[in-house]
Amino acid sequence: MTQIASVSLANPLEDFADELGRSFSEYGFAIVRDHGIDQDLIARAEAKSREFFALPDETKRAYKIEGGGGARGYTPFGTEKAKDASIHDLKEFWHVGRDLPEGDPLAEFMPPNVWPGEVDGFEDTFRELYAQFEEAGAKILSAIAIHLGLERDWFAPTVDKGNSVMRLLHYPPVEGSEGAIRAAAHEDINTITLLLGAEEAGLELKSREGEWIPVSPPPGALAVNIGDMLQRLTNYRLRSTTHRVVNPVGEAAHRSRYSMPFFLHFRPDFRIEPLASCVADGDEAPEPISSHDYLLERLREINLA
Repeated sequence: MTQIASVSLANPLEDFADELGRSFSEYGFAIVRDHGIDQDLIARAEAKSREFFALPDETKRAYKIEGGGGARGYTPFGTEKAKDASIHDLKEFWHVGRDLPEGDPLAEFMPPNVWPGEVDGFEDTFRELYAQFEEAGAKILSAIAIHLGLERDWFAPTVDKGNSVMRLLHYPPVEGSEGAIRAAAHEDINTITLLLGAEEAGLELKSREGEWIPVSPPPGALAVNIGDMLQRLTNYRLRSTTHRVVNPVGEAAHRSRYSMPFFLHFRPDFRIEPLASCVADGDEAPEPISSHDYLLERLREINLA
């Protein structure tokens, strides 16, 4: 029986670091409860997201930034597709990123955010949620560091001014979308992903044996998974697992699905070089690469750059 770890961030990190690490090593996923993100804020954010996606198509498309690779603002339905997929995913989304002051050396990697004037309180709500996602992510990274035998704050400088992105996702009803699914099988590019809104059935991970396993966090909890950047840093000790969002059947096919993943990234100038402790004699470790160059390489593969 699959035992994806379910841990509470309210406990001391040392108490669950190895349980979390084993789950990431075997499945690439874990459930995180008591994450500290305010539930009233989550409810407000969900309402604002629904309000935005209910706007007319032409209003939403006014926030699509041409040539921006979807890094900020709106990405229309049918744009993104999984690596090697021939059909686009059945989703539209909005990206919120980090704002850096003018003159910051890393500002060239992070364009300014745009905000829809049609939704009252949108900017304040999602700036606050972004900050709380970062806090939760920092704690999870500290637990991962403990599991790897590193200092608990090892990751702090690697993600300081990281190019993290919060995505507001809307999967419309799926009637008549022949051949496509809401999110085709893929791996995440980033360091770790924190996902709110996975309570509704549909998210599945692919096990080592090739079986698709549902990921079903309890209400309010996060589904957390390892991204390719952290997999590369740990020389595949922690797994960036293939996952997908399948189409619902029955009554659920007539409903939209909403979720909010936070893609926590290393800072653009961080050099992803496999940790010495994760490379055994005779291992062929991946070549070092900056996180920015790796991001661009992967965005091109999914039709966003």
